[in-house]
Amino acid sequence: MRGEAVLEPRQQEFRQIATRLPITASLSLDPAEITISFIRASGPGGQNVNKVSTAAQLRFDLRNSPSLPIGVKARAEKLAGTRLTTEGEIVISADRHRTQALNRDDAIDRLLALLRAAATPPKPRRATKPTFSSQQRRLDKKTERSGVKRLRTRKPDLE
Repeated sequence: MRGEAVLEPRQQEFRQIATRLPITASLSLDPAEITISFIRASGPGGQNVNKVSTAAQLRFDLRNSPSLPIGVKARAEKLAGTRLTTEGEIVISADRHRTQALNRDDAIDRLLALLRAAATPPKPRRATKPTFSSQQRRLDKKTERSGVKRLRTRKPDLE
């Protein structure tokens, strides 16, 4: 313990909360659940692209995550689309920037944006009834259209 500051229990608790990634006010993600590896980026960049691995590939095991409730996991699976593997991992590749740090932050931001979108439950659909006037307009248009089609079916009389 030489050279280390002894933290009060309250300060340790604050440090743990501060290290979690906030999704919503009541929901956060443990950074230990995210795996980031660096790969070579594609596209233009000259010789630097061939020798430096700056693109970040983020992997997050969605199905086995203890941080997320079941409803959020189900909505996130739908939103992830092709970024979701058959094992239930979300894979996000980020190579927009020229440095590892910016690409890592970009990948994490994109994951958090996806999870924020999944955290908001869909608005429940309320059954509505069409108004009387809209029903009447619809029926009037149908009779008008059927009249046009009726005129097209008859052959003209040759007198």
